[in-house]
Amino acid sequence: MLHLKSESTNQWLNQVDQHLDEILIDHAHCERKAATTAMNLMNSYTENRDLCREMTRIVEEELEHFEMVLRLLDERGIKFRRLAAGPYGRKLNALVGNQEPERAVDRLLIASLIEARSCERFDLLSKHVRQRDPALADFYASLFESEARHHTTYVRLAEHFTSREDARVRLAQLSLEESVILAEGSELPRMHS
Repeated sequence: MLHLKSESTNQWLNQVDQHLDEILIDHAHCERKAATTAMNLMNSYTENRDLCREMTRIVEEELEHFEMVLRLLDERGIKFRRLAAGPYGRKLNALVGNQEPERAVDRLLIASLIEARSCERFDLLSKHVRQRDPALADFYASLFESEARHHTTYVRLAEHFTSREDARVRLAQLSLEESVILAEGSELPRMHS
C-alpha cells in the first residue's frame, strides 16, 4: 500500500532513543513543510480543480497536525526551535524532472513517498515507545491513517498528468531512490534521517 522499497532500521530507533526531543521538534517542522508542499502544488497547478480541492484538505490537516505537535512539545516542556534540515527532502527533491508534465508527476510522487515514510515511521515509533510512553504511542498511532490517505491521494493525483501505468513505473523508480537516500542516513536525528 505504501509503495516503499525498504523499512526503517534500528539505527533510526537508536536516534529516537537518544534524541527524542529533537525528533519531536523535527516532526513539527515536517508537518509545516508538508502544508507548504501542498500549497506550492496548488499554486503551480491552479487549473486542476481536483488537485486544488485535495491540496486544500491536506493543507488543513497538516496545519492541524503541526498545532497538535506544538501542543505535545508544550506539554512535555520542549522548546520549539529551528533545526538544521536533514538531507532527505533535499535529495528527494533533486530527483524532480525539469519539464512538465513529468515535473508534476515527480513532485506529486515524491510527496507521496514522504507521506508513506512518515506513515511507516509513525507506526514504528508508536510500537517502539508503547511500553515506556503510552500517550506518545497513542499520539503517533492516531496520525497513521491520515498520512496513509495523503500518500494515496498524491499517487492518484499524479495520474492526472500521466497514465496510471507510467505513474506506477515512476513511483517504483522514485521509491528505489528513496530507499537509497534513507540507507545513506544522517547524523542529524530527524523524522526522516
